[in-house]
Formats: sequence, structure tokens, C-alpha cells
Amino acid sequence: LLLIFALLLPFLLAAAAQWANICSSEPANKIRGCDTKGCGGYNQPRGGKRHRGVDVVCGDGSAVRAPFTGRIDRRARPYGNGNAIDDGLQLSGSGFCVKMFYIKPAKSSGPIRKGEKIGVLLPMQSVYRGITSHVHVQNCDFTDPTPHL
Repeated sequence: LLLIFALLLPFLLAAAAQWANICSSEPANKIRGCDTKGCGGYNQPRGGKRHRGVDVVCGDGSAVRAPFTGRIDRRARPYGNGNAIDDGLQLSGSGFCVKMFYIKPAKSSGPIRKGEKIGVLLPMQSVYRGITSHVHVQNCDFTDPTPHL
């Protein structure tokens, strides 16, 4: 039993790890409060549905960083309509899988290190005037990412 615990401990610690600061223009990961476009917290009402991610405050054009060490799996487009903010990435590693939206990727595949620049925030104000600009972060399994921020 002790051997099993010793083998699993690194994985348990990785899964409970704190993520890096995601946005270069903010001193810490801060979830968007409520504004004229809604609220940025997990499970908030969103047009008859629920928000299955969190919105991390970030200024338009700011560098966006990898929350954990792993890899970029693929591009991820939240709308599929080609608008000015319809871009993002899916990342995995360190026991996590997340999608991050509204960023122009610096690259679309390959390894990443926790805190490494992975892109820049796209111009949210050009699509949602008056919204608090942010990176949308959602776990691939739609569980709440808040504890890792």
C-alpha cells in the first residue's frame, strides 16, 4: 500500500498544483466580475445555459501564459465564425486539459512550460464593447477550473 501511495503521490500533487499567472497585464489570476455582458465565474447563467469555464481578466493585446507545463494539442475556436476573437488553444499536461479562448496563439502545437507565453489576448472590445476583457479558461471535462487559479 505504501508503495502504491509513493507512486501516485507525484500525480496527486500535480493535479492539485496552482496554475501560473495567465495574463501579463495582471498581477494575479482574477475572475471577471459582472458587467453588461454577464458574469465571468463558473456556472453563471449564460443565455439560458451555464458558463462552463471562468473568465480571467486580461487586457487586450496582453501576453497570455501557459498555466502549466505540458503541450499544445490544437487550435480551439469558440465560435467558428471567424470574428476578431474566434481563436484559442487546447492544452494538456501536468494532469490537466484546458481550452483557452480569445487568444492569438504564438504557436499551434508542441511542448510548453508553465508561465511561457503562448499568445496574446485578441481585441475583445471590438466584438463585445464594454465587456471586461479576459481569457476564457475551461477544463476539457467542463469541471470548475477555479481551484487551480
